[in-house]
Amino acid sequence: MDEIDRVETSELIVPYRDIATTGEMQTAAYVTHAEAALQHFFRYRPPLEDEPVYAVSKLELRLNTPLREGDVVQLRVRVDKIGGKSIGFEVEMDKDGETAASLEITWTTRSRETGEPVALPEDIRDWLYRYLP
Repeated sequence: MDEIDRVETSELIVPYRDIATTGEMQTAAYVTHAEAALQHFFRYRPPLEDEPVYAVSKLELRLNTPLREGDVVQLRVRVDKIGGKSIGFEVEMDKDGETAASLEITWTTRSRETGEPVALPEDIRDWLYRYLP
């Protein structure tokens, strides 16, 4: 597997702790696992001094097929948009070749000191362009 595949994809076996009384994965667990996939992806970014923080400013979840305990799920991160102060991602959760859920997540780049939105660093922007469709 090459670096881009390794960065963009991860796998999950749905654990019992994520299951609701309905036998389906709890809604919050979809968000938790999508955020873990984003963290996996983003750890490969270039190192920066005085890097800003990245905070979720938008989240949308679309459920197609409920996931259940023991399901093997492939998570794929896609860079959807690169803005001046934000990054848009789509995280797809696929089971048996079908998309069970997808999440659109927008991160806003913020100053560590003030929390105010700041420009996305050029090195991060250049790295992200590799992952645009």
